[in-house]
Amino acid sequence: MVQSKAEDVDGYLAEVPDERREVLTRLRELCRTELKGFTEVMAYGMPGYERDGTIEISFASQKQYISFYLVRSDVREAFEQRLEGQDMGKGCLRFRRPEKVDFDLVRDLLTAIAAGPGKIC
Repeated sequence: MVQSKAEDVDGYLAEVPDERREVLTRLRELCRTELKGFTEVMAYGMPGYERDGTIEISFASQKQYISFYLVRSDVREAFEQRLEGQDMGKGCLRFRRPEKVDFDLVRDLLTAIAAGPGKIC
């Protein structure tokens, strides 16, 4: 998917391919449930969740995968063992197939992020 021009997350989800919409909607629901006190925004063409004006989590439907942007380096370090073996860039966890999204891992990452502010990479 090319960078979205959607003004809100509902519009973003309406644009994504059908085979990814359910998974992306579930990611959104997890973010909204776990990230109390965060604001849902569209930034850089994808859904993001910010606290005190700083985006700490984003997700997107990319051409070849679903990406989950984990920009908190302290949380990445704390979850180093669980993230080992995952398809991961500097701050991006990639799921090449929608059915392979590890929602338990995502929930645990979100819980750790919600616990308090930390270092943004």
